[in-house]
Amino acid sequence: MPSSDRTLHLRAGEVSVVLHVPDAGPPALLHWGRDLGALDDEVIDALVRSAVPPVPHSALDEPWWLTLLPGEADGWSGHPAVSGHVGGRALHPRWRTAGLACSAEESGAQAVEVVCRDDDLQLTVTSALRLEPQGVLRARHTLERDPEASVDVLDLDALEVLLPVPERATEVLDLTGRWCRERTPQRGPLPRGTHLRESRRGRTGHDAPLVLSVGTPGFGFRSGEVWGVHVAWSGDHVHLAQRLPEGAGQAAGVLGGGELLRPGEVRLPPGGSYTTPWLVATWSGEGLDGAAQRLHRWLRARPRHASSPRPLVLNTWEAVYFQHDLDRLRHLADVAADVGVERFVLDDGWFRGRRGDTAGLGDWHVDPAVWPDGLHPLVNHVRALGMQVGLWVEPEMVNLDSDLARDHPDWLLAPAGRTPRPWRHQHVLDLGRAEVRQHLVERLSALVQEYGLDFLKWDHNRDVHEGVHGATGAPGVRGQTLGAYAVLDELRSRHPHLEIESCASGGARVDLGILERTDRVWASDTNDALERQAIQRWTGQLLPPELVGSHVGPPVAHTTGRTGQLAFRCLAALFGHGGIEWDLTAATDEELAVLARWSALYRELRSLLHGGDVVRADVEDPATWLHGVVAPDRSRAVFSWVRLATSVDARPGRVRLPGLDAGRTYRVRWRDDLGAGISGVAPPRWMEGTEITLPGAVLGGAGLSMPITDPGTAVLLTVDAVER
Repeated sequence: MPSSDRTLHLRAGEVSVVLHVPDAGPPALLHWGRDLGALDDEVIDALVRSAVPPVPHSALDEPWWLTLLPGEADGWSGHPAVSGHVGGRALHPRWRTAGLACSAEESGAQAVEVVCRDDDLQLTVTSALRLEPQGVLRARHTLERDPEASVDVLDLDALEVLLPVPERATEVLDLTGRWCRERTPQRGPLPRGTHLRESRRGRTGHDAPLVLSVGTPGFGFRSGEVWGVHVAWSGDHVHLAQRLPEGAGQAAGVLGGGELLRPGEVRLPPGGSYTTPWLVATWSGEGLDGAAQRLHRWLRARPRHASSPRPLVLNTWEAVYFQHDLDRLRHLADVAADVGVERFVLDDGWFRGRRGDTAGLGDWHVDPAVWPDGLHPLVNHVRALGMQVGLWVEPEMVNLDSDLARDHPDWLLAPAGRTPRPWRHQHVLDLGRAEVRQHLVERLSALVQEYGLDFLKWDHNRDVHEGVHGATGAPGVRGQTLGAYAVLDELRSRHPHLEIESCASGGARVDLGILERTDRVWASDTNDALERQAIQRWTGQLLPPELVGSHVGPPVAHTTGRTGQLAFRCLAALFGHGGIEWDLTAATDEELAVLARWSALYRELRSLLHGGDVVRADVEDPATWLHGVVAPDRSRAVFSWVRLATSVDARPGRVRLPGLDAGRTYRVRWRDDLGAGISGVAPPRWMEGTEITLPGAVLGGAGLSMPITDPGTAVLLTVDAVER
């Protein structure tokens, strides 16, 4: 971490961050982006001088930097990093640097902590920056009031992390969506002004931006410069990109975000403090794939990232729904084991009074009317078949028709004397209350203990409306989010072996805050393979495949009514943490044989799928996609060529295979393990022999001809380096 005077140069993962700390005022981020190489003190000094902006007419009289904490006192007229008031008095801090500490860790991460003070306001902000070995930049702020500050409370409206972006970042891309159509991309020019995404859903949301990206004109999956940010938080949040006509000191604009605070949600007395969620930021000079690659490699390096092979799952929801019957479920488990399932998850309907979605939620006791001997007969049967056991729960919610709600009506997160409008016939428990958290921990822990559960599917099936602590009338979304984290943390502490999935009516809680405490997410409630192509494609901008649950659904999709070919459904589910959600007892012998071959293929490829780099080709025809995973050493790869719809082009032409080593030779094989053949007009000549050998330079530069196929079909290719 070379430095010159008080300028730090952080380098990791082909990324440079230059932080300048002037003698007066707060620090400024002069560069976040392409690696600048090794810089000596003289070059760093020259870099600082070269970044001093000119002074235009009708502007501040002196040059100014975009600081780590931009506000009006710095000359910034845009979105402030800090806003609030103390007893009605405006808060415009004039920060000065009071401390600076930096370290280089054994992992290769480089960390900086900058302490800034406003003595008049008796405030301190500690800004933490970490450049991870993979080139991911993480940042957060902690605001503290002096213990001897005035007795007035500081009402904090916002504390957010804002990072500089250059003038050439003129396009913006983020995601939106709804139930069963999560992660829908939206893209356009980034005009002068503010691109603001706010979520007030009390959870991440089906329409969350996931990663807010800006980039150079025309950036794609494989080309262009891209800057992106993600707020690692599971409650209300804000993401924004902003460009002002006068620029922002040495930068053209900012990119950032943080927790969205409700009025009165954070009130700091003397000695009080507030810490933002981590803002996780990426830069890439190789398009969206380069940014995703850095995030995936960083996530995989976490100490708690799953290191064991991701077991093939069967979830019972679309097999039996609420119709629980021991003999039927035993039969389902038998068939599942025969096709290669490794984890059997019993979904909604097992607990007291739960014959539909109108009652029972909150009563986490096995229903003796359906399970007179508890779940032991089913659990023992599943384990005897060699499978792990999982269970569905929704701990943060309650039906009014439940013993819990009748016994503790004050436990609802709701204004006193009022009941919010129901959603799926359910309401929210107030996890800001210690007694509610303790109840949930004890009840869930007892279930895990009694049945030796390996896995919990943890659901969250509604937005939080009127999230108010009834006893005090205080806003409660922040406390609810922290309460959910606390329950998960305690449960994992008591049961370190336990794996947990974050499900929220599908993909409404997909974020890195919840993934600090869980092992995968459920990307969507739709198992329609055509819908899943886009959902998984864009979830992959943040998460690697092993963190994204993806299941083979029944022939007719429950959520769309679309009929899908089995091979297509299987290949869609292959590129994730694979599973099945289908009544296999009703499947034909031919369908079961295909599933058995698919499960063998999943086990063959999962080390590659769950350890390699995700690649997505920039294909001109929007009716076709090519995506895949390439091993980090470029020795092997797997690709899926997908036909989404009919096309105006008669032939798909030659498609380039991205991510391979141009200097190596590869054998490309068409893998028809599922026996589907080519569904459509005709395969190209090379596929008649099922394989071809070509240099990586040819595969990546000229490409291969792809088959003419019907909509709703896919072709699987495996690629292996060969010695010549």
